[in-house]
Amino acid sequence: MTAVITDPTTAEASAESGVSIGVVTFPGTLDDRDAARAVRLAGAQPVNLWHADSTLAGVDAVILPGGFSYGDYLRCGAIAGFAPIMESVVSAANAGMPVLGICNGFQILCESHLLPGALIRNDHQHFICRDQELVVENTTTAWTGDYAQGQTIRIPLKNGEGGFVATDEVLDELEGSGRVVFRYQGLNPNGSLRNIAGITNEAGNVVGLMPHPEHAVEAGFGPEDGGGIDGQGFFSSAVRTLVNGR
Repeated sequence: MTAVITDPTTAEASAESGVSIGVVTFPGTLDDRDAARAVRLAGAQPVNLWHADSTLAGVDAVILPGGFSYGDYLRCGAIAGFAPIMESVVSAANAGMPVLGICNGFQILCESHLLPGALIRNDHQHFICRDQELVVENTTTAWTGDYAQGQTIRIPLKNGEGGFVATDEVLDELEGSGRVVFRYQGLNPNGSLRNIAGITNEAGNVVGLMPHPEHAVEAGFGPEDGGGIDGQGFFSSAVRTLVNGR
């Protein structure tokens, strides 16, 4: 994996890539600042977006971060799926803009029908927080190009409703078309069907996953194994994709 920027002391200068990535904050979002910092460290300019906004402020990509949008009332991500800004996110995603949903963001992407399936309560009925190993299954998406096929990465996971479910037909379609992007290695922490941790849409620009790469972008602040920076690849991949696409 090759990150665009690995030295936090040069982070501000790194925004010279000219890439801007919006980070959406919903009422109840917790990890928006972590996602914005990860974006900055990868060489892009983070742009704060609010759930009530009607436009994306001209950004090149969007991240829906983790948390408990609208208190997770009704169903995780269900209310956020109807937030004003999601109309713009869905439109931009369908036009090819890179969109990443992390944890609650993954739930919102499913509720918005940008990704298939749903996330349900963990099969053991408890919230879980641990460092989690994942196998990279697909390196062709906008968010995974800096990883190697079959690479094992270790990033934090924290969720109470992270069990990915879908019909057998949908699961077979995801498997057959190479749209399973990450799979849990070792412990399946939440009962996700077929150990699926992350998926993408048909075009590969929209990715959702339950673990948190934004918490593993600086040595000493993430998992100890692997230097704690295995999450960098998500953000550097998006920056590289956008720069190369110009």
